Amino acid sequence: MKRFPMMLQLILILFCVMAVPTATLTWYSGSQILENSEHAIAESALAGLIASRNLNENTLDIMAENAIRLAATHIFDKIRSYETFDEMNSNYENVLNALSVQTDLRNMNQIGDGIYSSFFHLSDSDYVVSTDKGITTLDRYEDMEWMKEALTQRSGITGIWYPRKLESGVNVVSYVLSLNRLSTTTRGTIVVNVRETQMEQDMRSSDGGKHKYMFMNAKGTVISSQDKSLLLTNGMEDPYIAGLMDKNRTEGYVFRQYDGDRQLYTWSRSERYGWMYVNISSVNELMSKTHSMQKNIILLTAVIIFVGTVLTVLFATWLSKPARELVRALRKRGHLGVKDRNELTYLNAAFQRMQEEEEALHGLLHVCEKDASSHAVHSLLRGELTPQAAVMFPARYFLVAVVSIDGYRSYVSENDQETRHNHRQQLISHCEGLFSGGVHAHCVYQGNSCFSIVINYGNAEYEHDNAGLDAALSEIRDKAAEILGQSVTIGVSSATESSDRVAECAIEAMEGIKHRMIAGGGGIHYWKEQDGIEKRYIYPANSERRILNFLDHGQLDSIIKELDVISGEIRSADYISYDNILFIYHQLTGVTIKHLRENYVNTARFFVGRGNVYAVLASIETLNELEAYLRQFYTEIVEHLARTPGETANYGERMIHYLNEHYQEDIVFEDMAKEIGISYSYMRKIAYEMTGMSLIDYLNQLRIEHAKRLLLESTLSISQIALEVGYMNVQSFNRFFRKFEGMPPSSYKAAKSRTLEM
Repeated sequence: MKRFPMMLQLILILFCVMAVPTATLTWYSGSQILENSEHAIAESALAGLIASRNLNENTLDIMAENAIRLAATHIFDKIRSYETFDEMNSNYENVLNALSVQTDLRNMNQIGDGIYSSFFHLSDSDYVVSTDKGITTLDRYEDMEWMKEALTQRSGITGIWYPRKLESGVNVVSYVLSLNRLSTTTRGTIVVNVRETQMEQDMRSSDGGKHKYMFMNAKGTVISSQDKSLLLTNGMEDPYIAGLMDKNRTEGYVFRQYDGDRQLYTWSRSERYGWMYVNISSVNELMSKTHSMQKNIILLTAVIIFVGTVLTVLFATWLSKPARELVRALRKRGHLGVKDRNELTYLNAAFQRMQEEEEALHGLLHVCEKDASSHAVHSLLRGELTPQAAVMFPARYFLVAVVSIDGYRSYVSENDQETRHNHRQQLISHCEGLFSGGVHAHCVYQGNSCFSIVINYGNAEYEHDNAGLDAALSEIRDKAAEILGQSVTIGVSSATESSDRVAECAIEAMEGIKHRMIAGGGGIHYWKEQDGIEKRYIYPANSERRILNFLDHGQLDSIIKELDVISGEIRSADYISYDNILFIYHQLTGVTIKHLRENYVNTARFFVGRGNVYAVLASIETLNELEAYLRQFYTEIVEHLARTPGETANYGERMIHYLNEHYQEDIVFEDMAKEIGISYSYMRKIAYEMTGMSLIDYLNQLRIEHAKRLLLESTLSISQIALEVGYMNVQSFNRFFRKFEGMPPSSYKAAKSRTLEM
């Protein structure tokens, strides 16, 4: 959609908003009209069928009642004694009596419409009195066997209607009434033949359209039908009709799809005769008017959609004009790099660009403000009060707190530069937000694991309010431990009223940090003016001599016990300064190195890879760490003096083999040293002797060599290769690759590919 012009999109949207609901409403209303019309027509057709059935049954009832009424007149008693045709014709009076019966039969025929003929047959006689062939013998009239079958279907003393076909070919429904003793003493049968066409006329009167009908008796014999070929056949042979006959309902309707035409079947069952009336109509013909109305609605909808489309185009053109003019103006002033896109996409890109530039300006302004603030604080810590510092610190009194990270070397080894930078920003923001109530505090990072917080306040009692100050400093300590993953030690200076003495306050706070040497990390130490005044230095000279003696004899346990004696003496002293502790261990280390050289031990080879021993001692923060370092220091010397060159080579081979096997993993060098069977520091010396580089550099070079091969020989992405050779993120992989190869991995792969092509 981004490639289509804005006007076209508006046309499409507006068209969908207008056309889709209109078309949906038209379709839904049309379907509802069709459905409701079908059922309404079906109900009407069923009502018409029931009316036709009632009309037909009423007509038949009238004819049956006329026959019963005629039987009750005792007219047939006049010929009861004439058992033969000859006997009836024996005299004129007998003939007159027979003619009077014939006259009554004709009169009965004239009462009801549709009667074809009627006759009376006296039981056991050889003649009949009829209205169609007069008074004649049985052999000249028709076979009477059908009456026996008809009378067997009778229930009670009433007559029965029986469908049949006369010898003349006329289909009739005959009403057969056998005279009984309750009405007359004459024995005989009255038969009234009603034309089947009369019933057809009654059925057709219910619907002027084309339809098919039939009705059957209880046995399924077709009594009347529009299709004359079905008369007197078994209507149950049609499975669908048979299904209707089996239904429990006396009336109803169903729709059926047959030969591509939708048909309506209505049926009604006569409770009086047990006959089943069925009417079959074409739904399409019945709903011709409904379909015509639906077509008109669809046509009207199409006209509405067409008119709406024209209006949509005009409205979309008018609505999109301001946006199109704005885009043209923007494109004249500059290019955003957005090609083949519509106006909305171009405007979105333009607004995003504006937002990014605005955010960049805000960020730059914030950085400038932060840099200016940091510069002012740094200047104040150097004793220079700048105009901005005067604004930042308007109160009278100053206090400096220094936050120092405990175990800084471990912290640096576990976190990369970017992570450390983020930690610094978080901690600085937190420190500056803790103080309130007229207290102004600003924090800066001064390097060497130290953060300096300049606290400015106007109440002279603030520095004596240890509860409030301790609470703020304790929260800084806890938050720093949470952010950095390391504990911190806080040193607090004395208060001053002069901004020129802020630099001295920073020195006092740093002196408070030195208390960490004895007290350990994680504490808050306040500077006291009397600390360190007129106190003597101590030095364990006797322990020094014993340690050198034990060293000559390789007695490592005795050396460690003597080191414990020295640390115990330091801890038991009433006062011992930080400088005195460093002096003791510096002196002891220097004497040991001098002693080794006097005994022709190559200390340069021994201390390779360890760095400046004195600098390491100066960076150690607590007495416990100093003790651990000295123990390791003497352990490595004793191990070095006790080992042969062959053992060193063996350990080196095992070290190289381990790195080749596990370079893809996150190697912990201390665990690696334990598995090889040597100390970590001694393993570092062996690595430097064999490879000329540190352990970490050798491991990274090994990983980069494997990465170079994968870059040229595999189809893996740079991210996948970084994971394959042991780097958890692409940034570390890129940094080390650039360190060893002088270029990023992508450039290396491109350069090698061009070389191979040439």
